[in-house]
Amino acid sequence: MAEIEIRTGVEAEAVVAMPAARSLFGLGLAELTELMAGLGQKAYRARQVFEALYKQRVASVEEMTTLSAALRGELVAAGWQVGLPEIAQTAVSVDGTERYLMKMADGETVETVWMPDGDGGERGDGSEAAEEEAGEVDEVVATPLMNDKAVHERGTRNYDSGYWSRRGNGRDRANFGTLAEKGFRRATICISSQVGCAVNCQFCLTAKLGIRRNLTAGEIAGQVAAVLNRHKIQIGKDRINLVFMGMGEPFLNYDAFMASVRLLVEGVGIPESRMTVSTSGILPGMEAFARETVRPKLALSLNASNDVVREQIMPVTRKWKIAALLEAVKKIPLRTREWVTFEYVLLGGVNDQPQHAREVLALLAGMRAKVNLIVWNPGPGIDYHQPTPEDVSVFQKMLIAGGIATYIRRPRGRDIYAACGQLKRTVSEPELVMIGAAANEGLLPSAPASTTTQDAFFRAKVLEALTDTRPGLTDEEARQRMAKRKAVSPFRRD
Repeated sequence: MAEIEIRTGVEAEAVVAMPAARSLFGLGLAELTELMAGLGQKAYRARQVFEALYKQRVASVEEMTTLSAALRGELVAAGWQVGLPEIAQTAVSVDGTERYLMKMADGETVETVWMPDGDGGERGDGSEAAEEEAGEVDEVVATPLMNDKAVHERGTRNYDSGYWSRRGNGRDRANFGTLAEKGFRRATICISSQVGCAVNCQFCLTAKLGIRRNLTAGEIAGQVAAVLNRHKIQIGKDRINLVFMGMGEPFLNYDAFMASVRLLVEGVGIPESRMTVSTSGILPGMEAFARETVRPKLALSLNASNDVVREQIMPVTRKWKIAALLEAVKKIPLRTREWVTFEYVLLGGVNDQPQHAREVLALLAGMRAKVNLIVWNPGPGIDYHQPTPEDVSVFQKMLIAGGIATYIRRPRGRDIYAACGQLKRTVSEPELVMIGAAANEGLLPSAPASTTTQDAFFRAKVLEALTDTRPGLTDEEARQRMAKRKAVSPFRRD
């Protein structure tokens, strides 16, 4: 598709990918076949290289032992290398999250995040990953603003209390991969698609970087391979989810993004049903996405209930309004049981009030939609504040009562700037802990410890807010509406 420029609120120059010279990683089977033919080799050699790059995830040409020594030497002499990104720096959170500074061949860097057991973002989207989350959601429930250490410790207690008996049911542990041996049930990798970002969301640290260049397909997929190698992941045994939600806007680097998806599906072996791409709402990209036969699940960063508020926090709205984006979403042919995710970052006093929840319900009425609420993760130089736990709970319960599956996404890695909206190529150690220190020492407010407590505490506010938009709705009618919705839905609502 054609290069897309954003020039409303973000004076971004058109950017092009600058591929690393002579990198094998990123080449598809057709390109490898052409390369081998140029070296006088038969087509099966291309398949061997493809398998070595993506299935075996070799780090060097010398490790491609299915090739003859002479052919390996010829590739090296011609300047070919595997070309995986280098993990130049690692920061580890108290909750087990790891944030990597990934160095590309030209010296540019992006950030990639490893989240053991994920952040609950897949719940309710109809995928296999969602079913796994639904079956285990009671085991680790993160309440709004719960600090990272509390989430991690609660999860650890659950793993210790019979994890293997539930996971294995007495079967041979050899059937399980590396994650299970470490006590994890799955992991999620958050991937970057650009060096920086041109969209300029006002609540996001990445926006402060501006845009430097696009990543190539090999650099995007290479982040995944580098992280899988670091953790010795066994595809087919370990359950890995991918989210294209790191630095950059994937739909402003559409061709490379989709090429990386095909490499990860056909080469590495991760099904597209375990991938989710998040977009700020790039309409041409969404229209192209609807025509793809192999594609990840879609998450649209809504973040506001009307164009006025959205334009203030997401300048891209000046070019593509909410109504146009929703029409594009409706044209995407969803798979059986697939639901579209709408992400909603809650900013205190900006988009988190009952009237905003009522507007969201009106926007999403009749759509196969679920909402992920994200409590804003703070960062230096950004003039917003977190919503109160009360406002978060009221907002969630209003959407649920209105028939929309709504979840609060667990924050991961806030203490190392790895959480949503915090990726900014941080390299100085003091910056890594500034926000997390406040969160984990209890300086940020905490929510009630259980959803039962929240239900009792906020019930009156929720019913009052619902009555504002539905005159005459009684308590019993509200309860019946929620019960009916839960009875017909295959997804759990918290």
